[in-house]
Amino acid sequence: MNAITLPFTPKATRTVAKASATFDIGPVARTAISLACFTMSFAVIVALGKAAFGMVDGLEHYAKLPIIIHVAAVLPTIPLGGWLLLARKGTALHKQLGKVWLVLMLITATSAIFIQSNGTFSWIHLFVPMTFHAAWKVIATARRGDIQAHKRHLVLTYLTALMLPGLAAFMIPGRMMNVMLMG
Repeated sequence: MNAITLPFTPKATRTVAKASATFDIGPVARTAISLACFTMSFAVIVALGKAAFGMVDGLEHYAKLPIIIHVAAVLPTIPLGGWLLLARKGTALHKQLGKVWLVLMLITATSAIFIQSNGTFSWIHLFVPMTFHAAWKVIATARRGDIQAHKRHLVLTYLTALMLPGLAAFMIPGRMMNVMLMG
């Protein structure tokens, strides 16, 4: 066979395949996710940069295994989750990285159980069961093929179970990310 006789996929088949791999979110959710992802990622980079260059004192207080695991798991979920929600959907890469993101979110939630202020849970621990429930819903809707519900749960999970506690981590004095960014 030469290049002229190679079997090409008919145009109709290509458009069907392309449509099934482009489950997209609406413009409002796209804007909210873009702003949240960029802003939070920028704040993380600045905070980590300040800590890396020794511009922050008192970080030894945070050198506990649950905190280290929590931070190591949550930091990649911010840009990865944003990318997954904004990029092309339905591809093999989307599915694989989505599983990685979900595992990182579950590690983040599980490690948060072991992080306590003064030996007690705080209001921010309410996001732990919320994250476990959201993970279950995300998997269940994807397996059922209910892509609209799958999208809805993921957008809600990204903005509430990841961004709200992230904002709290940067805004509440004494929390590690606040110390690193503002300290």
